[in-house]
Amino acid sequence: MKKTILAIILTTFLFSFVKSQEVDINDNKVLIDNKEILKYEKSGTLSFSFYSLSDDKEILYFNYNDNETQGYFDDDYIIFNFLVAEIKIESKKTEKVISGLGFNSKKIVKKIIYWLLKEKVFNTDGTIDSEKLKTFQEKYDENITNRTIRD
Repeated sequence: MKKTILAIILTTFLFSFVKSQEVDINDNKVLIDNKEILKYEKSGTLSFSFYSLSDDKEILYFNYNDNETQGYFDDDYIIFNFLVAEIKIESKKTEKVISGLGFNSKKIVKKIIYWLLKEKVFNTDGTIDSEKLKTFQEKYDENITNRTIRD
């Protein structure tokens, strides 16, 4: 019993020193640990474009698609379009980027960046890891457009 309690205390103590990356959104810039890594622009109600700092290329376009059914959320999905890598990911994992009842742009951008950092798609310098991006695609792409019948 004492060993279990000691192990829990030590584990808690060790994890308290692990520092996670701090993401901040300020003046249309994405900062990680106070270092600018990307620029972003809101291009629609729930659409964002992310740009490289080095050459100002649009590297990611993110869109929340309500599937033309406002007020009905079960068919909503998100789209990550990695333009330079030519990879498009459609996912119903909307809870990964939308929280609560409101659609706060800065919170959404932060959640997008946190998710991509956690999955190691983005490096801390804002570059994309192509292998991790492929893994992200395999994990989350649900190919919604191609399996949805529309008239």
